[in-house]
Amino acid sequence: MDVDVTRFAAARPADFTPQALPLHRLERPRDDEVHVWHLDLGLLSASLQAALDSHSVEEHRLNLTPGQLRFARRFYLRLLLGAYLDVPGKAIRLVRNPKGKPVLDASVHEAPLHFSMAKSGDRLLLGLSSAHHVGVDLEPLHRRAHDPLGVARRYFSAAEEQALAGAATEERHAAFLRTWACKEAVVKASGLGIANQLCRFTVETRLKEPPAVLDFDGDKGGRWSLALLHPESEFLGALALPGPIDRLVARSLAPTERAA
Repeated sequence: MDVDVTRFAAARPADFTPQALPLHRLERPRDDEVHVWHLDLGLLSASLQAALDSHSVEEHRLNLTPGQLRFARRFYLRLLLGAYLDVPGKAIRLVRNPKGKPVLDASVHEAPLHFSMAKSGDRLLLGLSSAHHVGVDLEPLHRRAHDPLGVARRYFSAAEEQALAGAATEERHAAFLRTWACKEAVVKASGLGIANQLCRFTVETRLKEPPAVLDFDGDKGGRWSLALLHPESEFLGALALPGPIDRLVARSLAPTERAA
């Protein structure tokens, strides 16, 4: 689904259009848009097993081991990147940049395609952009910080700490998660790295309003695009790009029998 990022506060589960396997060639993001994918690896793995042994995908989901999760993440990352670049997944070549982030090998893949990946258990969030570096984060809503104000004093900017302290007690956990997810996404898109960098910029995540980067390392944050995502009711995601975008294309990778 295409979402106008200038007028929405958060992409909801219904905004994620199911895309059935097998994947065919995908159109690359235009310069004014960003693509985001949500994957349920436990469900996708159960679907694959069901195709092999005739069990219904509705009957179960697989509890994957850490090693199986690592393999599944790499497999589906290459599958999606290959669909965008119109090459088999096994032809995708990845290297690490000086900050340790996986990127496409420019000596093999000439056309730029920036991506960022976030994981939470067996859920995966992937953001892609042709024109800008991109960062995504994914957090389970049940995860609660033991001392959100203490974490804010250590990692948030003064303005963010003040906003969190002013939130009602019953809203503080949700406000903390929104701020944390957005800051993680901005850090990934900027390439700064987490250590000692979270306090160098300020995000605003008021309830029912679009999030925003207010400043970045002393400069105004107006050039940043920031969005909250709810790919499932139990998860909160965030997406950030250091440049303007007009549309967010949200999709979920679905087993064939679950695709719309």
